[in-house]
Amino acid sequence: MKIAVVGTGYVGLTVATCLAESGNNVIGVDVDSEKITKLNEGKIPIYEPGLQELVVSNLASKRLRFTTELREAVDESFVIFITIGTPNDETGGADLDSLENTIREVITSMPDYRIIVIKSTVPVGTTRRLKNQLASLTDKKFDLINNPEFLKEGYAVEDFLRPDRIIIGSDNPQAAAVLEELYAPFVRNGKPIIVMDPASSEMTKYAANAMLSTKISFINEIANLCELTGGNIDSVRKGICSDVRIGYQFLYPGLGFGGSCFPKDMQALIHLAKEHNYPAWLLNAVVQVNEYQKMILQRKIKKYFGEQIGDKVFAIWGLAFKPRTDDVRESPALTLIADLLAYNVKIRVHDPRAMENTKKVFGSRIEYCSDMYEAISGADALCVVTEWNEFRNPDYYKMRTLMKTPVIFDGRNVYNAEKMRQLGFDYFGIGRPIDG
Repeated sequence: MKIAVVGTGYVGLTVATCLAESGNNVIGVDVDSEKITKLNEGKIPIYEPGLQELVVSNLASKRLRFTTELREAVDESFVIFITIGTPNDETGGADLDSLENTIREVITSMPDYRIIVIKSTVPVGTTRRLKNQLASLTDKKFDLINNPEFLKEGYAVEDFLRPDRIIIGSDNPQAAAVLEELYAPFVRNGKPIIVMDPASSEMTKYAANAMLSTKISFINEIANLCELTGGNIDSVRKGICSDVRIGYQFLYPGLGFGGSCFPKDMQALIHLAKEHNYPAWLLNAVVQVNEYQKMILQRKIKKYFGEQIGDKVFAIWGLAFKPRTDDVRESPALTLIADLLAYNVKIRVHDPRAMENTKKVFGSRIEYCSDMYEAISGADALCVVTEWNEFRNPDYYKMRTLMKTPVIFDGRNVYNAEKMRQLGFDYFGIGRPIDG
């Protein structure tokens, strides 16, 4: 099938590459000419495991190419995916200006019938509204379909090639059937392709992210109560997650959720509720817990050091909002660094992938270390913010030797509290008793 993917960000690049990998001829489109040049050379602007190799191999096979010429791509393609970002505007709702302008240009460029697929996350009702509003721009027939993405950063390629489900929001069964055919190679394992109306499809995307965000805030709320009452979240988590109705996924205590999707989509869903005069008690509570949780290491640090915080050296392991990505958007590490800098402390950081993106935020105000042990040399405390695998089993004796004072604030409960204290560290996790 001949396909165009408009927008070559995180979602668009993954969609274009994985569709090419299954044998389709795909054109990726973007207005950034420098970015397009690099993509055609096989150089991708993000870190996503496995994606670079697939881009290179599909460029070589000529199933994938990139261009700035939208009209050319629309002319050559039967299905056009729209993966334009929909950031929050000043009200908390989704800013659809770029997306709507792009769809408008696609419609006015069509030589004949096309299927236009909104892959971007959009407010409920957007697909039908745009279909009705933009139909007058052309005498050519087209279908506008909603097809939300459920890609986890760090696992996007795997998620696309082996999805849990495919959601297709369409009022036209014939157009939906085209997408079902397109996605058939990815669901040979029996996972479902679910066709529904566009409004339900749009809500499914928001509801999925809201549910996952809720699980994160829930376990963090329980962890905070454990600290106040003497319970241990590690034991509590095992106790509740062994119930098959609850399960283990997304129930890890930590520093809250970040990234480009959960915070944005929660705000957009809350904004939608306000538009319909619905108070959305639970959604607002999830966000409030998350904002509190982002500051939890700061509170522990200030309680431990008191007024003596200003002359300290802090090491931070992990800058990305989660492992296996270089994305620092809404990362708790950024909040922690900004708060600590207000005390005129010295900060030394290390992350396997997210150093360059962090430099764009803090510049020379902090020190960037190419090695995790370099970061803790002479440090008064270590803050573990992102649970990269390489941080899980460090040389503890080397850490004791290098650190000025052996203090660890573990924002992801990476280490065994009892073991750390036996090794001579002052250790503070999330939802764990202070005395171990």
